Amino acid sequence: MDEREVQRLSIDTIRGLAMDAVQKANAGHPGTAMALAPLGYTLFKRFLRANPKDTQWADRDRFVLSAGHACMLQYALLHLTGYELGMDDLKQFRQWGSRTPGHPERGHTPGVEVTTGPLGQGMSNAVGMAIAERFLAERFNRPGLEVVDHRVYAICSDGDLMEGVSQEAASIAGQFALGKLIVCYDDNHITIDGTTAISFDGEDHIARFSAYGWHVLRVGDSEDLDELTEAIAAAREEVERPSFIAIRSHIAYPAPHAVDTAKAPGRGSCARAGARHFPTSRRGSRSPRGRPVRRRWRPSRSSLPRCLAALPIWWSPPRRCSWAAASSPRCTRGATSPSASASTRWARSSTAPPRTAAS
Repeated sequence: MDEREVQRLSIDTIRGLAMDAVQKANAGHPGTAMALAPLGYTLFKRFLRANPKDTQWADRDRFVLSAGHACMLQYALLHLTGYELGMDDLKQFRQWGSRTPGHPERGHTPGVEVTTGPLGQGMSNAVGMAIAERFLAERFNRPGLEVVDHRVYAICSDGDLMEGVSQEAASIAGQFALGKLIVCYDDNHITIDGTTAISFDGEDHIARFSAYGWHVLRVGDSEDLDELTEAIAAAREEVERPSFIAIRSHIAYPAPHAVDTAKAPGRGSCARAGARHFPTSRRGSRSPRGRPVRRRWRPSRSSLPRCLAALPIWWSPPRRCSWAAASSPRCTRGATSPSASASTRWARSSTAPPRTAAS
């Protein structure tokens, strides 16, 4: 088997693991993991400097999956590169108490550097890690003795770039000229609601990052390993500016009926399986010990009247909360109906309206 066949088999294995895990859990986002399998393979195989047997090695390269919904990509890569994450862990994807949750969690899964999920958060964390590397290097490195010398790699999505926090972080990264930071942007032209033409095609992302002071590159085909390698190598050589690599990908490739479609992220299956995998998300779901979970989110009898007291006087609480009016002196008129609200307001005011002949 030649090198090309090994590369193709490795990439297909990453895709297969992502598809199988999501299918078994009936929840998750397989599309991005499938599309970025070549990028993940290239980063972990050729560039990322780490030790799976010593995940706390201080000078390891950091990898941040800001697009945390594609976590099966990271789990598959960690499994295949020798981290303490077995096949049984992948089979328990998104299950209660498993080591492979629905978004990466630091301290929970070996090899995961930072918890990501809220869009933009991972990219901001990556900038913070690059700032930390700069600070430690300037503090401890000496001529001929560089004890701190590592890079930060991040993968971000359209959703990450839409968030304001990522824009602020990108701006400060350009200001500080963080040359050890490399961000790979998954430019797949798809969001959960449809194409990016709906919400994110009105700006030039490359021009924006160039204006921030970043070194920007483009990769026209995410399946081209040579082009990916050349772009990442060029980003590593640029040490005076952070690098932003826009990679044109096709979500869910090579699935024939899902590629380049909004259904590829798989959030529909995630919602359908919510009651089983996320006990607090559905009505009537139960915790592992069997107690109803819904009651945790109901306000208590002592706290609800205080909530009602802050609402407009015309607001009427639900019928099931009719006891609220009698339970607290602060809300004696909290249960008044909209039709009675005018008389109640006048009763509370210092001056009553003039009486008419009808009254």
